[in-house]
Amino acid sequence: MNTAHNTTDILSAKTIYFHGCIGLPLAVIGYPLAIWIPAHYSGGLGLSLAAVGTILMLARFTDVITDPLMGELSDRWQTRFGRRKPWVVVGAPLMMLGVYQLFMPPEGVGLIYFLLWLTLFFLGSTIIALPHRAWGAELSPHYHQRSRVTAARELFVLVGLMVAAAVPMIIEVLADQGGSVGQVFTALWADATSAFTGEIMNAQPVDRATLTGPVLTGLAFVIIGVLPFCVFCVVVFVKEPEHHEKSTVPLIAGARIVWRNGPMRRVLMIALLVIFGESFRNAVSLFFIRDIIGIPTIGAAYFFYFIAGLAAIPFWLWLGRKIGKHKAFLGTLVTVATVSGINFFLESGDYLAFFLLFIVKGFCFGGLQFLPVAMLADVVDVDTARSGGKRAGTYFAILGLTEKLAIALGTGISLNVVGLLGFDPSGGIAASTDIGVLSLRIVYCGGPILFYGLALKLIWNYPLTPMRHERLRARIQKRNERLQARADQGAGLTR
Repeated sequence: MNTAHNTTDILSAKTIYFHGCIGLPLAVIGYPLAIWIPAHYSGGLGLSLAAVGTILMLARFTDVITDPLMGELSDRWQTRFGRRKPWVVVGAPLMMLGVYQLFMPPEGVGLIYFLLWLTLFFLGSTIIALPHRAWGAELSPHYHQRSRVTAARELFVLVGLMVAAAVPMIIEVLADQGGSVGQVFTALWADATSAFTGEIMNAQPVDRATLTGPVLTGLAFVIIGVLPFCVFCVVVFVKEPEHHEKSTVPLIAGARIVWRNGPMRRVLMIALLVIFGESFRNAVSLFFIRDIIGIPTIGAAYFFYFIAGLAAIPFWLWLGRKIGKHKAFLGTLVTVATVSGINFFLESGDYLAFFLLFIVKGFCFGGLQFLPVAMLADVVDVDTARSGGKRAGTYFAILGLTEKLAIALGTGISLNVVGLLGFDPSGGIAASTDIGVLSLRIVYCGGPILFYGLALKLIWNYPLTPMRHERLRARIQKRNERLQARADQGAGLTR
């Protein structure tokens, strides 16, 4: 019986990839938000770097309300179109409006404008992303099938990030070379490979710091064009699993149930530490690459970074099957922390050394992205085995909230530290204090080492191994079979 059950639950590649495709536009959005938005609003529009960091942090705090509410609504509100699909459709236009206003601001905007449209953007993102992630966890009950679902989504995330990195590359070449679109594309390879030498063609020398506005405009058009198509694909071509059980657990009680789930508490603590460390670094990445190492080809740098991440996904899938997802995740953290330690000692002009290390970190990026999400999908089964309920939406909402709070705190604190200590994003090193430049180096390199190190012990002793998960799935399967038998018996008596 189990064998037949396993066979019928194998997901088709079409279902997996149509479900995952929405990761592409969401990734195109995430990259500029982490890298280009802080640089544009502080350097390009002249707002205080510390104030920009504070606004990014405050806007994220609205998710304290919206994330748990969205998880609860998508778990409980059944429509004839499903529980998850309607929310994805509603969130798309909100996100598109937020992207348009946030990525293409008029001259002279202030902090209120930034806060308003950033908050709307985050709301649209929550309405799309949380139901979509919970939907993915429900597509299959099996440990390795869920890894496939998560890996497919992260595959599209990495493709989206490569698209997002290609847009700045094109803008860089246009600014340096001018000419027709055809000439731009023939020059792209030269611009990309210049990442390894730091030499840019400079037919028309430009200040790369002024390109943040055109880069964000190009990215906005990509997002607004691709997001509706991907929403259409996932809504039309992917079926939601049937949902028969009606949960009546209130939101606060549901949060208490989630907190009593030991593996869930551990995943939340791991996510908080790891994402805080990564966000601490990401917020100042553009400044470190451009001003400390002296590399002007930011788009080319990230293009190779995301290619490495895309190529690495099969490896992390294989390693997760071989040694368990949590130990594979531990390997990514050790590698990235080591790379960060070496980066601290690099100086201006160390182009090749930096890019080799950057590609190694990119190789780990795929594992950092999809392994924790795949771990959480398994954690939901602990609750299902105990209670019989299906609360994937609540679980993913709480994880999403944890991630967003970590991003908010990491981004806000790092930008405030380097801004208040004297780093000037408009003038770079020449206009910055010595302590400001040192703080930039410490934030970029030291953050991941500290916070990844704190997460390592939690991951090493992670209790939900593949063997234990299989036992949980067997319990759930037996209970489902008993319930189905009772339902069939009851149906027979009413005939």
